[in-house]
Amino acid sequence: MTENLRSALQGILAHKMRSFLTMLGVIIGIASIIAIVSTIKGTNEQIMKNLIGAGNNNVTIELKQGEDVYYMDAGAPAGVQTVSEDQKEEIRGLPEAVDASFYVARRYADGIAAGEIQLSGGGILGIDSHYLSTGGFLVTEGRPFTEADYKNFNKVMLLDDTAAGTLFPNGGAVGSVVTVRGEPFLVVGLIKKADSFQPVINSFQDYMTYYQESYGTVYVPDACWPIVFQYDEPENCVVRAEKTEDMSSLGRKAQEIMNRSVLTTDGSLAYKAEDLLEKARNKQELASSTNRLLIWVASIALLVGGIGVMNIMLVSVTERTSEIGLKKALGARKKRILLQFLTESAMLTLMGGILGIVVGIVMAEVISKMSQTPVALSIPAMLGAVVFSMVIGIVFGLLPSVKASNLNPIDALRRE
Repeated sequence: MTENLRSALQGILAHKMRSFLTMLGVIIGIASIIAIVSTIKGTNEQIMKNLIGAGNNNVTIELKQGEDVYYMDAGAPAGVQTVSEDQKEEIRGLPEAVDASFYVARRYADGIAAGEIQLSGGGILGIDSHYLSTGGFLVTEGRPFTEADYKNFNKVMLLDDTAAGTLFPNGGAVGSVVTVRGEPFLVVGLIKKADSFQPVINSFQDYMTYYQESYGTVYVPDACWPIVFQYDEPENCVVRAEKTEDMSSLGRKAQEIMNRSVLTTDGSLAYKAEDLLEKARNKQELASSTNRLLIWVASIALLVGGIGVMNIMLVSVTERTSEIGLKKALGARKKRILLQFLTESAMLTLMGGILGIVVGIVMAEVISKMSQTPVALSIPAMLGAVVFSMVIGIVFGLLPSVKASNLNPIDALRRE
């Protein structure tokens, strides 16, 4: 085997330019596949990260009318009771759950102001004591809500960075007063997400898909919600899964528990979990389907490269007819001749595969820089490319190798 490898390497190096041109089809094919696979992997990872975020594993369960979120501005819906404390504890006790929080919301609330400055288009949430930890929020200034705030119905408020910057452009939000529908609330703290992750927006479609509230949100204790809105509103839920892969099952279990509070029988109202994993998979499948076609197109280059290898090996057999005849005259078996040429063919495509991987990595980086498309290199794809290139060499080198091994030694020695 060592002799075959040495002989194959000598044969390749003896005709460097011819060998390189022979490998070119394999190099282009492998490089194209590596670049496409890297783009697919990077895009899929970005989709997953954009939808799920940087590992917070939160699932939101909201009351929906059909497929749309039910907005409480129309009043509390008939036939939907509030979620009981027993139901809440049951959800928190689910084996996949780390914690769960229940809140009421106005996603687009009017009448939030600090003096003459309005929080136009901003939202307001009435949150329980679990919300900050479940949602992954940090208090950056001031303090969070305390047990006394809930118990004594203290009219206090937390602001996110956007709301604070809008209502108090010169700073000094903590300790100031914000009115909600004319009711004054004391700002006791500023909060932000513990992880600074933001979706990567490369197109208008991405903007529409990954758009997050950018007008700011204010938070009040849920105990104070009826002061400005109404009593006994159905609550939404945000539950944190211990593992990302548990998000879908946890969301389904939580929505089933919450739907016990829905008494309507026509199915128009129901609590539904936002299945981010399924949404991510659907977008990944959509992004990957086009790229699969590109992989098939790139595979044509590999086929052409394989035909080129077969052609050059046939030329090599013709050039080395006398050498083959001499070896067979000295007792070399057909198997030895066959392995010699198969080894040379496999070595030729192996070297092309390795060079193709290098070129593919460079191509992936260039694509990433030029199109702002995320890429992620796939080690299995690289290893598979090397193995596949060797298989190409063996398959397309088989015919020339068989031809060489079947040469009649007398006829081979006679040929000039």
